[in-house]
Amino acid sequence: MVREPLGAEAAVDLARMFKALADPVRLRLLSLIASHEGGEACVCDLTGPFDVSQPTISHHLKVLREAGLVGSERRGTWVYYWVLPAALTRLSSLLRAPGEATSGPGAPEGAVESVAAVESVGAVGAAGTTGASR
Repeated sequence: MVREPLGAEAAVDLARMFKALADPVRLRLLSLIASHEGGEACVCDLTGPFDVSQPTISHHLKVLREAGLVGSERRGTWVYYWVLPAALTRLSSLLRAPGEATSGPGAPEGAVESVAAVESVGAVGAAGTTGASR
């Protein structure tokens, strides 16, 4: 974003991600999933910390998945979720301040040289994502 303006499609995709993260429950869910042992969490592990119903948690997880922030896979009766690293890299590269290090000491882990490089990874899709695509 600091080297070149965002294109229309990239702006729509990124706005969807930020909109999904603008909800406190979804932000906490993303944090719970990312920090869960093994990097993935069963939906059964995600309902306890909240004062909302299981269907509401499922709705929030669907929003995160549709925004391209998490992937999921059904295993038996449970669904497991994991954070998509490319999505976090994309968001962090957008928020990087002008002149901030993109490599070397002090650079964020997994940083890339420009938003263009991140966009070349492609839009982070959520539909049909399985564990094999992680």
